[in-house]
Amino acid sequence: MGRHSRKAPGTAPAPAAAEAPAPLPPRAEPAPWPHEEPAAAYWPEPTVTHQGYVSQDAPFAGARAGGHPQQYEPGGAWGARPDSVYGDWHGVPRPRRATPGAALLDSDTPAFGTPAVGFPQVVLEPPAPAPAPVPDPFTSTGSHRRVPGPRKPVDPVAEPPGSGRGHKVRTYTGMAAAAVTTVLAVVVAGQVLPDGDAAKTGAAAAPDEGRSDTAASRSDGRPTPEAPAAAPAAPSAAPAPELTYEQQMAQQLPMDAKLAGPGKFDTVPGVAKAPGKGKLVRYRVDVEQGLGLDPQLFAEAVQRTLNDPRSWAHGGAMTFERVPGGEADFVITLASPGTTGVWCAKSDLDTTVENVSCDSASTDRVMINAFRWAQGSATYGPDQMFAYRQMLINHEVGHRLGHGHVNCQTPGALAPIMQQQTKSLDIGGIECKANPWVFPGS
Repeated sequence: MGRHSRKAPGTAPAPAAAEAPAPLPPRAEPAPWPHEEPAAAYWPEPTVTHQGYVSQDAPFAGARAGGHPQQYEPGGAWGARPDSVYGDWHGVPRPRRATPGAALLDSDTPAFGTPAVGFPQVVLEPPAPAPAPVPDPFTSTGSHRRVPGPRKPVDPVAEPPGSGRGHKVRTYTGMAAAAVTTVLAVVVAGQVLPDGDAAKTGAAAAPDEGRSDTAASRSDGRPTPEAPAAAPAAPSAAPAPELTYEQQMAQQLPMDAKLAGPGKFDTVPGVAKAPGKGKLVRYRVDVEQGLGLDPQLFAEAVQRTLNDPRSWAHGGAMTFERVPGGEADFVITLASPGTTGVWCAKSDLDTTVENVSCDSASTDRVMINAFRWAQGSATYGPDQMFAYRQMLINHEVGHRLGHGHVNCQTPGALAPIMQQQTKSLDIGGIECKANPWVFPGS
């Protein structure tokens, strides 16, 4: 026996004679379906096959006598129980008729394929044209537009249970809807990006993956408009620097030598405590209305001058305190030349000749002529306004304290504080120097 030869198959032993099976009892006739008539009305008498099965189907044209009997099987395959579609003709389902020559049971739905000989011809209607694309109301006209998603297809008419035709119709309907959706997406995409924005959008999509603020980031690559330059602030007048006490006291102020005020006075409010421990002297400061002079500056000048160690408070002999009212030893009054003359005349003093000040001893007022306070005197000149005002206060309060006039005795010496320095520094041929203090050497 060669390498690639093989033995011929031997003759199989004949099987032992088997006992013939007992015949099966006849099966009861199945009840007719709701949509079919009894077998007697349409189908021929059932036949019993050699296997004992009862055939309920008439043999189709050309069937071989004594061929394979038809068997009922589940699942809609060959031999399934009668339904809206039964049997098979070369792989094509055939529709069932209720009676010979009647119309199709499902006349609104065409059957697929070519029917067998003797069956009516079914004309397939062309599929309905695809609906025109509906504009999306949410699509904007700007550069950021939305592409509408696929629309949900309408569910087809429900088919009876067990029918394979309904599944096929839904399958074809879904395929048609998917095709229409694809066409719509392509058309809308072509309309959304007509001006070449697709390249820009694709280039900007990579860095924005995973972000929820991509709409706001579309302007990241665009130039930011320059903010308008701030308008220059209007030049404001710089506030005048506040003058010190010494600077204010050194200023010469305008004043009419013949000014006559209303004769009404305003008391400078507030208290200026006495700084020393000597004899306490209380005074009040009044300023005539309408002078245009600073009442606070005048009151401060009085307090500082009287409590200076070179003044009447020298050596702790006394201390001065300004009060706004009540018990006051005297009232230092700043008044116009006309009013000063009136109050000085009450003490038989004439101040109108040279526009000077006075201590009106018969009254409680020490009168300071406002013209002299503002303009000074020729003996001191405009450069010594500060010293002149100090001298004016010390001289007139000295009269209130009981001191009379004293003239200079030594040429070139400092004039005594009680000399009438407003009128002259040369008295009796002895010329002295201006002096505002009681104790100038202290």
